[in-house]
Amino acid sequence: MAADYSARNSAAPTHRHGWWWKALLAGFALWIASIAVTVSTLNANLIPTLILLGSFLVPFSVVLFAVERITGNLAPIHVIVAFFAGGIVGVLAASLLEADLHATTWIYLRVGLIEEAVKAVVLLIVGRNVVPKTPRQGALLGASIGAGFAAFESAGYAFNAAVTAGGIDLASMLQTEAMRSILTPVCHVLWTAILGAVIFGATGRATAYRFTGGAVIAFLAVVVLHGLWDSMGGIAALLAVVVTGNAVPALDYGFLRPGTDAAVSSLSSIFYFVGLAVVAVAGLVSLRLALRRHDRRMASNG
Repeated sequence: MAADYSARNSAAPTHRHGWWWKALLAGFALWIASIAVTVSTLNANLIPTLILLGSFLVPFSVVLFAVERITGNLAPIHVIVAFFAGGIVGVLAASLLEADLHATTWIYLRVGLIEEAVKAVVLLIVGRNVVPKTPRQGALLGASIGAGFAAFESAGYAFNAAVTAGGIDLASMLQTEAMRSILTPVCHVLWTAILGAVIFGATGRATAYRFTGGAVIAFLAVVVLHGLWDSMGGIAALLAVVVTGNAVPALDYGFLRPGTDAAVSSLSSIFYFVGLAVVAVAGLVSLRLALRRHDRRMASNG
């Protein structure tokens, strides 16, 4: 039975032509060329090109990756609509819901709750007519929604980094784009992919969604991952102060000695990237487990 399932699964139609990595490499080359032309000509009209290209390149490649792997009743139009709906509707709704948030200890968890809930609603709407629903389809659709959200959000961050009181800060804008592009696949894209895989896996051939305990746990898990990701800067700084033994007495006087401040800053950067890596690995493992659980269940039922 397991062999039959594997054969059927391998025979599923795919559209793998490697366009996602080809687009990624070509887009990266165009981004570098745009930077060179902008720097050499000092033409401010090219700033929107840099913002859009730098913010959308990786998310667009994620969409191509998803399109090349769609099977069953999940069509390319679902992925395209998911990308733009996840991006435009997502950032608009999140902005409205986050407008009255105040700085508190739990602010990043609240932000995670809002943004993941908004993306989950888009997922449910776009994917409602996909029958049967499989975890891989849910993961691809969720990844596309997360990619759209990340693209439009990154464009906003890049714009804010570029516009300063002293004029256009090109270096800050490019640094923001590069950092967010590198991290995009393991934050918004990954979190919504996890939720999509669990929700679609629980629904299967049913026409209406089934909200099981696993789906609720998955939603809470991605909210926590999101909150940890956003708060990692503060967590890293706190850990650095604690680990640096002589930092605590210095804080009693409201400042850090120069040597201590340098040690805390160095440790904080290390803890920050290590923390992001831990959160990313936790998300990747969660997605892998969600997909493998369904594969084992289908193999045993086949």
